Amino acid sequence: MDYVTLGKTNITVCKNGFGALPIQRVSFDAAKALLLRAYDGGIRFFDTARFYTDSEEKIGYALGDKRCDIYIATKTAAQDYNDFWKDLHTSLSNLKTDYIDIYQFHNPSFCPKPGDGTGLYEAMLEARGKGMIRFIGITNHRLAVAGEAIDSGLYDTLQFPFSYLATDKDVSIVNKCGDAGMGFIAMKGLSGGLITNSAAAYAFTAQYDNVLPIWGVQRMNELEEFLSYNDAPPSMTDEIKSVIEKDRELLSGDFCRGCGYCMPCPAGIEINNCARMSLLIRRSPSELQLTPEVQAKMKKIEDCLHCGACKAKCPYGLDTPRLLEDNYRDYVEILNGKDI
Repeated sequence: MDYVTLGKTNITVCKNGFGALPIQRVSFDAAKALLLRAYDGGIRFFDTARFYTDSEEKIGYALGDKRCDIYIATKTAAQDYNDFWKDLHTSLSNLKTDYIDIYQFHNPSFCPKPGDGTGLYEAMLEARGKGMIRFIGITNHRLAVAGEAIDSGLYDTLQFPFSYLATDKDVSIVNKCGDAGMGFIAMKGLSGGLITNSAAAYAFTAQYDNVLPIWGVQRMNELEEFLSYNDAPPSMTDEIKSVIEKDRELLSGDFCRGCGYCMPCPAGIEINNCARMSLLIRRSPSELQLTPEVQAKMKKIEDCLHCGACKAKCPYGLDTPRLLEDNYRDYVEILNGKDI
């Protein structure tokens, strides 16, 4: 089994973390079955967020009596001191615990620091002083904010997208964290579902001894794949290298990662799925993307207001209106060529 220690924290766990965003889409009992199986299979790190509707509650429901044996990371998107405390107390109640191992600022547009006028970092320090949190973390999709957080020396961990579609700049962020003794938690290891070879995804992140990937799963068969890697970790074979090279050729560049920070759309377009539909339809069973429901979602692209709000909010700087148009055109062509 591969292990990783998160920077200068004393948190050492197997290189399989549980990303709990997807469990908000399943029932409490289905989530409990997944979480308990993850625990029984050796996973000890569970990441969630106040923003993930009932995800925290489901972790508390399933793992409340395992608290001493697991590490919990959650997040706040609070913009000020008072909302910070409201979120923290809600998270503690939901998770059935009196402390959070890693409390993270959730994708802020800036790097919170003491004296910045928001009171956010001061609240973190106060919460840590009271024993309500153990370590201070930050999550982000922006290279500039991530770099500033590392350079600040204020944070114990950084959570950032990292997969085998990563750029040299992303790899540099990982290495900077290692040099700074800062834990690196890798989200989007499957690039929002575009990476379909979990063994290749695991083998890539396993090359970096300071990286803890958190896999977002909502189905038992998906979980079992990752649990099997605890006993037999995939290595970077020639076959896996070939998979990665082909995917990089197809997917690298300007594509939507599905993070959803462009939402909501004033025209009601489900941007985070529609703007990458041409890739999804080729990398998952096509019938899943050709249902009447999905067709209706794609048709909403015709209602685009071209207001630019999505483009302005995209942390990757994508021209999302253009991506929507391109994906809709491609989708219609595929649809017209299908016998459905």
